[in-house]
Amino acid sequence: MSETNRQSGKEMNLPPAHPSVKTGGVAVLLVNLGTPDTPEPASVRRYLREFLSDKRVVDYPRIFWLPVLYGIILNTRPSKTAKLYQSIWHEESGQSPLAYYTQRQMEGLAERLGDDVTVDYAMRYGNPSIPERIGALMAKGHDRIMILPLYPQYSATTTGTVADKVAEAMKERPWQPAIRIAPPFHDEPSYIDALETSMRRHVPEGTERVILSFHGIPQRYFNAGDPYHCHCQKTARLLRERMDWDEEFAPLGFQSKFGPEKWLEPSTESLVKKAAEDGIKQLAVAAPAFVSDCIETLEEIGIGLRETFKEAGGLELTPIPCLNNDEAFLTCLEELARRELGGWIAPKDVAAAAAE
Repeated sequence: MSETNRQSGKEMNLPPAHPSVKTGGVAVLLVNLGTPDTPEPASVRRYLREFLSDKRVVDYPRIFWLPVLYGIILNTRPSKTAKLYQSIWHEESGQSPLAYYTQRQMEGLAERLGDDVTVDYAMRYGNPSIPERIGALMAKGHDRIMILPLYPQYSATTTGTVADKVAEAMKERPWQPAIRIAPPFHDEPSYIDALETSMRRHVPEGTERVILSFHGIPQRYFNAGDPYHCHCQKTARLLRERMDWDEEFAPLGFQSKFGPEKWLEPSTESLVKKAAEDGIKQLAVAAPAFVSDCIETLEEIGIGLRETFKEAGGLELTPIPCLNNDEAFLTCLEELARRELGGWIAPKDVAAAAAE
């Protein structure tokens, strides 16, 4: 019996009954937040149960939180949230927009990296799961896996919990691959390039203000040392510099508040209402922290906040699409992946290749 080592290409003579072992493969695993499998209450309930059970996301003592989660939230919220998903579901693919665009990002990055690297994707909550996809990659002989969380700005509630799940997936394995986790990319020039390209393409002429909306986190997380707020501020500042915008024209806000405690401020909703009070008629809202359109961008901003703006006296709110599978963002992902795969694959000048 013999087995091929992919890296060396040599045949290895193994003793009888030796388990088949494939090695030498390099992989990139993109990880996004997650989504229900369908826009139905039962599927939404499963997703919310996993998401809201994560101690990184909701860190209240379990003795207090779990009765609220299982006794109230999971009995009342799934039906309401399912209706919101139904309003933005990607009917053509049968997927949520987040799943659809994450898959497109995977395919675009795979095409750019070529045959030497396998690219896959997973969701932190829901399907396909991180343990499932790591296991599948290992079964195909990938012993070097780079995890690329699709969160430009680091937070313990996002990138941190991806690292937790990867460690959990490795915990019981007798043989573990080499794992790398890419750092946040909130200030990467190629990421700011992609945002700038998107703004110039999608912000309508005549727009009087552009709100830069980021997902919020509780204020006490920031007080405890989570750098998310600082990363958001830097992304906003770099984007304003590229676009020659000032803070009055492009204020920063935080959306998606959940629960009774104080979250990062100002809220995006308050900035939308203020814009109407200031006499703004043409408003745009961009969401730089989200790289894939999802319920927070398509429904919360594109439907909910648009209605809020009009009710407050505004004329039109334009939601700016996320980066999704824009070529500029795929270039960003390729640059990040090639840099973080250093030593595992041969280097390539991405900028020079793009210019050819």
